[in-house]
Amino acid sequence: MPKIELNYSVFNLITVLTTVVGWGIIVYIAYVIYRKQTYKPKIWKIIIVIIAGLFTFSFHWMLFGTLLRIPLLPLGVWVLYFILKQKEGRWETYRKFAWLAFMGNFIFLALTLLAIPLQQLVYPDDNPSTYISNIENASVINIHPSAKEQIVNKERLLNELKTMKEAAIMGAEWYKDSIAYEDDDLVNERFPYQLIEVSPLWGSGISAITYIEEDGKGLLIKTPQKQLYVRSESSVLEVVE
Repeated sequence: MPKIELNYSVFNLITVLTTVVGWGIIVYIAYVIYRKQTYKPKIWKIIIVIIAGLFTFSFHWMLFGTLLRIPLLPLGVWVLYFILKQKEGRWETYRKFAWLAFMGNFIFLALTLLAIPLQQLVYPDDNPSTYISNIENASVINIHPSAKEQIVNKERLLNELKTMKEAAIMGAEWYKDSIAYEDDDLVNERFPYQLIEVSPLWGSGISAITYIEEDGKGLLIKTPQKQLYVRSESSVLEVVE
């Protein structure tokens, strides 16, 4: 199967919301600390301390396709300590802000963990409509010589997306079929068409390639994290007249 470049949809609503909430919590706590201090440091210096304090030695772990950064060592806090200790009273002034920044990493970690089920709830990865939402400009291209000249029936595709059922990906069986055809000097490609000019659900942050099966009833949806194979009752393709 030819390798087709992904059309990236980088906007992830859940990630944006959790990031905003995370920074909102940090800013609020910093404001509370600031109000309670007798000596009021300059705001821009507090911002620099918080940004520097975020740097950590972290353990990276992939969970359900999401990269988690688990903070282990407060590198930023240590650097700030050695720098601010050079002048008496400076470390005491900014110490709480530095440690707040380090704890902010755990705030973002907790929100990232919360975002995983939330992403699945809002944008279920087993629903083809998550990957194929806007089909106004949808069309198909032939990516294999065995493909016939066909077009996508947009109305039928839209209706079939609502009822398509997930099916097992028979990788080994498909491969054997392909080998059988090659032995007969024929070329067979189970998914000779690619569906293009379609968009995923707004805010999903999903990048996907969609291949259409030779009978027009199966869709193989590929993302960097997974593959989804769904079948419909009717073909979403029709022969060009």
